[in-house]
Amino acid sequence: MKKTVILTMLLLVMTSATPMLFAHCQIPCGIYGDHTRFTILREHISTIEKSMNQINELSADPAKNMNQVVRWINNKDQHADEFSEIVTYYFLAQRIKIADQSDVKSFTDYQNKLVLLHQMIFYAMKAKQTTELEHVRKLNELVGAFEKIYFSPEDLKHIEEHKN
Repeated sequence: MKKTVILTMLLLVMTSATPMLFAHCQIPCGIYGDHTRFTILREHISTIEKSMNQINELSADPAKNMNQVVRWINNKDQHADEFSEIVTYYFLAQRIKIADQSDVKSFTDYQNKLVLLHQMIFYAMKAKQTTELEHVRKLNELVGAFEKIYFSPEDLKHIEEHKN
């Protein structure tokens, strides 16, 4: 009995100390906001870019600005991680369905999506490692390319017509 209480308490402490993930759940609820996820991805890219610019600007006088530089680095890293989480846990785990290899068109489409998603994860990691704006440009390009093959032409037209 005492052992069970201790194990339960330990489990509670461990799970409460684990960082919370904000990705959409992985149960088959059928509630998806694909267009919203693309908007969020672009917002993360903009935040990463602003963070990089601030880091570069504030680094000109590191003695005066070190605390702010550290905060901007943390911000950049957090948004790169959140970007990768959406790509991994929303798109890869839930939205991209495994295609039958015998259906060449479907399987090629599947492979193209996987390649773009992997490249997005890679460039999000590169954005964490540096302040090179080339990685931001590449992320924007990849999100745009993925959006074009993810949505049907009709969906893209509808999205374009209803942009704010």
